[in-house]
Amino acid sequence: MKFFQEKISVKETNILLKVDNPKFFKIAKNTIINERLTLENYILRNPIFLTSYSPIEVPENSPKIVKLMAEAGFNADVGPMAAVAGTFSQLIVENLIENDCKNAISENGGDICLKCEMDTTVGLYAGNSSLSGNLGFKLKKEKMKNGYGICTSSGTVGHSVSLGNADSVTVFSKSAIIADAAATSIGNFAVGNAVDAINSCLEKAETISKIDGVFVVFGEHAGKIGKIPQLIKTDKKEVLGNVFEMV
Repeated sequence: MKFFQEKISVKETNILLKVDNPKFFKIAKNTIINERLTLENYILRNPIFLTSYSPIEVPENSPKIVKLMAEAGFNADVGPMAAVAGTFSQLIVENLIENDCKNAISENGGDICLKCEMDTTVGLYAGNSSLSGNLGFKLKKEKMKNGYGICTSSGTVGHSVSLGNADSVTVFSKSAIIADAAATSIGNFAVGNAVDAINSCLEKAETISKIDGVFVVFGEHAGKIGKIPQLIKTDKKEVLGNVFEMV
């Protein structure tokens, strides 16, 4: 199957999108523009939504994007903005599915939502760890038929806020929104030496609902909890964004 790839940037939102038909790029960009406008207008009236590191109650009549982010924040005990990247990835894929897109992968700074009709490998990017680029997660097509979330938080890579020092905390969930907030929350517990940090992360993961599994990398060490996709060896020494391989 031929895939088309495009980077779509709207202000701070930078999406790498892979789809089976280039007509979907315009739909995706319109989704980003519309959802960003909704979120920005809400934050203008409720600035605490942008800055809080704790869960925020929002009114029942709040916009969909606001309610989804707030719900994810409560689920993982973090502020709603911890879910922002995964939220955009997921809303894009949901909108594309509604427009009859069969295969879509939306990646937003390590937060991925994907719907594919074939098994797909997603590579692990974990900064300077030797595991980075050498491992991948093989997702079965059945798992992704309604969309699936794989979100990674890092204390050593990227510009997102993390209070811990893990090279990567990858969370798997049916919802990329839930997974994004959970990855941030779990990553905050990656303190101390590698073994202690990984154990603290996995203990925190046990307290978070609606996630399938977690994979933590700290230097040359790794740990997991719950159900994660099959781990396979890869030889892709690639930067984040070129980590998808249809198999």
